[in-house]
Amino acid sequence: MTAINKAEVENAIRGYQDPYLKADLFSTGAVKSLEIENNKVSLSLELGYPAAGIAGGLRQIVSTAIENCDGVESAEVEVSWAIAPHQAQKNLPAVANVKNIIAVASGKGGVGKSTTAVNLALALQKEGAKVGILDADIYGPSQGMMLGVAEGTRPEVKDNQYFIPVRAHGIQVMSMAFLVTDKTPMVWRGPMVSGALQQLLTQSQWDDLDYLIVDMPPGTGDIQLTLAQKVPVTGAVIVTTPQDIALLDCKKGIEMFRKVEIPVLGVIENMSIHICSNCGHHEPLFGAGGGERVSEEYDTDLLGQLPLHMTIREQTDSGQPTVAAEPDSEVGLIYRDIARKLGAGLSLRAKNQAQMFPEIIVKAD
Repeated sequence: MTAINKAEVENAIRGYQDPYLKADLFSTGAVKSLEIENNKVSLSLELGYPAAGIAGGLRQIVSTAIENCDGVESAEVEVSWAIAPHQAQKNLPAVANVKNIIAVASGKGGVGKSTTAVNLALALQKEGAKVGILDADIYGPSQGMMLGVAEGTRPEVKDNQYFIPVRAHGIQVMSMAFLVTDKTPMVWRGPMVSGALQQLLTQSQWDDLDYLIVDMPPGTGDIQLTLAQKVPVTGAVIVTTPQDIALLDCKKGIEMFRKVEIPVLGVIENMSIHICSNCGHHEPLFGAGGGERVSEEYDTDLLGQLPLHMTIREQTDSGQPTVAAEPDSEVGLIYRDIARKLGAGLSLRAKNQAQMFPEIIVKAD
């Protein structure tokens, strides 16, 4: 029997490059244990981002590479992930039971921000994370309808103090729409809106979330700045279209987050290509390459480009967003790829050590 050379096995494992972190599994810290017993190799991998969509392929590629080493008859590869909490701006205290808050924003309305936010939340959930979504668009809340939450649904209240988020498609949802009727206009000034959002955020009893997606109001005014200064945001994602005017506002959104020291994790270009529902012809109605130019100018990632397709609108309007209705469709897979890019990019940032360890309280008897 040929003895297994551990160095050869390690080199075989290093042959796999993480497609999102652009490094081998040892360099990324994903290798948790490597055991060799007789002619069998057991490898345990733990990624820092949710990756259900690529776990099977990763397992197959790495196990095959190991089995090609001299003396190895079988290889068992286990793939899991653990999402760590990361630092928010100015070390603001974390929200209870929420590891990371991701703001999804746009410099202007009409670019598909809310549709992107809900599909991103669902994509992270499909990839294996525990996810919630907070509808921070107080004036025009839409997440309840997009997720198919029945009109008139109200969150349960615990101890006359905390809201229990509504569950829909496997994610936790909280929205001002659950507290008012669709005929109630929110005629509020900025400070009232900011206060209402903070209450929704802090008085909701979230259930151990890896990510809380916040669907921000459009624009870069007083409300957005106040929220960015008071809510512990781990990072922001900017949604734009290829139009020049939208890109101009996209730049303003990036500048706003940088001013309040919130890292911009990337740009998502929506309505990138129009796909004809009759013939399938692809045409860049709003221009091309805008998201890429902005991401290069501001040294951030272009997380993905999404088509303008009637199906996306129909599915969202019916309460079955694309990732929930067709997770393996072309658009569903784009969203899931964006989710992995987002999670991987965030995993490289500074961690919130205070959240990673339990609070120790010493009492004198």
